[in-house]
Amino acid sequence: MNTDPGEEYADKTRLFQGIPGMERSANGRLWALWYAGGTGEGELNYVTLVTSGDDGKTWSGPKLVIDPPGPVRAYDPAIWHDPSGRLWVFWAQSYRWWDGRSGVWAITTDESDQDNPKWSEPRRLCNGIMMNKPTVLSNGDWLLPVAVWKQNAKDSIEHRFDLPEERGGNIFISKDQGKSFQLLGQTDVPHRTFDEHMIVERKDKSLWTLVRTSYGIGESISTDGGKTWSAGKESSIPHINARFFIRRLNSGNLLLVKHNPQDGKTRSDLTAYLSADEGKTWQGGLLLDERPGVSYPDGVQSADGTIYIIYDYARTRDKKILMSTFTEADILAGKPVSENVRQRVLINQATGQKK
Repeated sequence: MNTDPGEEYADKTRLFQGIPGMERSANGRLWALWYAGGTGEGELNYVTLVTSGDDGKTWSGPKLVIDPPGPVRAYDPAIWHDPSGRLWVFWAQSYRWWDGRSGVWAITTDESDQDNPKWSEPRRLCNGIMMNKPTVLSNGDWLLPVAVWKQNAKDSIEHRFDLPEERGGNIFISKDQGKSFQLLGQTDVPHRTFDEHMIVERKDKSLWTLVRTSYGIGESISTDGGKTWSAGKESSIPHINARFFIRRLNSGNLLLVKHNPQDGKTRSDLTAYLSADEGKTWQGGLLLDERPGVSYPDGVQSADGTIYIIYDYARTRDKKILMSTFTEADILAGKPVSENVRQRVLINQATGQKK
């Protein structure tokens, strides 16, 4: 954990970056993170964190870098404020690209309203990868969507693990506000790819998990708090093989940000939708970015209703991390109608070139 990263982590050194996350502190400070390093996904990857104190008009350089020593990569990060206001930074660590196990690590701070907060020591929570935010249930429990990929370890390596019982979209629970985490249950959706699952608690207290699949989005449902899950099946939400973002808003409506390409294949046409009936139907459709190469949305909503969405664009070419802001009214209108709309706001652009 490097809280004073030097020139070796400057924008001009990075040949690849993507898979971002975003949070907002109570005083409005924005935090964004993603992973970078190397020419793509591999053992040189590290996680970097930046911040903005002016609602995203300007952004800092790296405030924090997670860069494990040796051929160990840090990747697939997530960032989240828990109900007490503590900011969590999660990331995965794996020996080389994939060692069959990986592991979810975390640090926290109680000073997310400050430009240079103090961080806890890194802590390993469990096997797997968690790149999406936890869900807090109505009873106060926290659920973490942690995946162990179905792939065997990629390389013939000395640090190899084979955990067939743990492969799936796992659900970890904390009943003590993050002091401890235990495996609660597991979803297994056919044709899943990297899982990247997200959990929604419905108003009837059932849990709805959406999972990335080769055909788009699969789903599974739990009616016992996440211990057991229905057989995975294809959802009614059309999508491509890529991450999406779903979250309950302050209003109680569900927000879904997903791709909507005409060809049904391209990572383009990133669009926001709303559901007022627990995901049975979706309304509106605010186009955030139509270009091929946009992907991996994450976001947060402020108390005034503004929605902040972060995503990446052209990870190895333009290497941009971008932000859009808007409201529910803009989504329903399918066009900007509020003063809150900002699109393609540049958070960071890496400029490194292969030599």
